Amino acid sequence: MSSSQLGFFVRCCLVILAVGSALYVSGPALSWRFKKGIRLGGNAQACGPCVCDCPPPLSLLNIAPDCGKHDPDLNKEMGKQFVDLLTEELKLLESVAEEHTHHMNLTFLEARRLASQYQKEAEKCNTATETCEDARERSEAALTKEKKLTALWERQARQFGWEGE
Repeated sequence: MSSSQLGFFVRCCLVILAVGSALYVSGPALSWRFKKGIRLGGNAQACGPCVCDCPPPLSLLNIAPDCGKHDPDLNKEMGKQFVDLLTEELKLLESVAEEHTHHMNLTFLEARRLASQYQKEAEKCNTATETCEDARERSEAALTKEKKLTALWERQARQFGWEGE
């Protein structure tokens, strides 16, 4: 496999990986949107507006008012605002994404190193094959020359009375 073929193969693999990742990430949303569109288009008149008289969700403090009163870490967490919690969650997700990216970069570099190593090995094999082919051609030429020389000697021997085997 030449280096241009290997490069093309690596590019194809990366494109397939990118398309697969995009479909993996956006597939459920598109599927949901598509199913929702089909349902709304077919049953728009059959379904009326939803009326919900659900009670508000219970707070942890309403369920167990003494839970965590003596735990300073839990009190600190419960006192945080929703925006602070979301910010903290985003920071965690960002650190996980950075870790994942770092791991992917290392994996990609290792793959490139191995591909380069395999390419060098393939070039060595090609060189060895060419050398063997050249030696085979030289041997074949020498054999042909030797057969002609043998035929000449045999012809001369027969002229001098040799009858052969």
